[in-house]
Formats: sequence, structure tokens, C-alpha cells
Amino acid sequence: MSSSEKPTVEDVMSTPLETISPDATVREAAERMRAKDISALVVTTTPRAIVSSTDVLDAVAEGEDVAELTVRDVMTTDVETAAPDLYMEEVAAMMTTYGIKHLPVVDDDYVGMISSTDVTAHLS
Repeated sequence: MSSSEKPTVEDVMSTPLETISPDATVREAAERMRAKDISALVVTTTPRAIVSSTDVLDAVAEGEDVAELTVRDVMTTDVETAAPDLYMEEVAAMMTTYGIKHLPVVDDDYVGMISSTDVTAHLS
């Protein structure tokens, strides 16, 4: 397979990008993820941030009131990102190296999201 035939992030990323405000409640984040059948949302902040189903699960397990707790309280900040032209093998290596399951895709601004599920599906 030539490098021009290798799948890139742009070929498999999820779009449109689902976002949420840092002031939304964790319950709202969970409801949005369930409605969209996804496991992470980009949080509209600087620096870049995401909230994942793991963040929500951790809050619930710690006994937090997810109807009152905000996304800002549980989000992961300074997240790694991927460029749309990265090859899937490169993304897999990044996810393994950093121990992460989601990478926002950025080309000047957010353009999508890629997950470990996407990577597995396209490399298997």
C-alpha cells in the first residue's frame, strides 16, 4: 500500500464536532454523549479541553452531584490534538504513548474528533 492509500485522520474522524460549554453540568454532558452515542465532547475553552465518559463516571463514583457539578470541574485540560493529515498508525502511537482514548482534530481550529475505537476499526 502506498502512503497515498494509507488512511488519515481526516478520512475517519467524527464530524461534526460535538462541543459543550465549561459551565454546563456534568449531567448535561452525559445526556449529550448518550444522545449522540459518543464518549467525549470538546469543551469550548482555552487552553483546549475535553470531557469524557470516564470523567463523568469518576464524578459519579466519587459521589458528586452531577446535576450541580460543572464540566469545568471534571474536564481534562491541555489535551493532545491530532492534525487531519496524520496517518492512523501515528495516531495509534500517540494514543498509546499518552494513554488516551480521544484526540480532538485541529487544523487552525477544531474540525473533528478521533477515538481509539476509530483507530482500531481502521487498522484491523
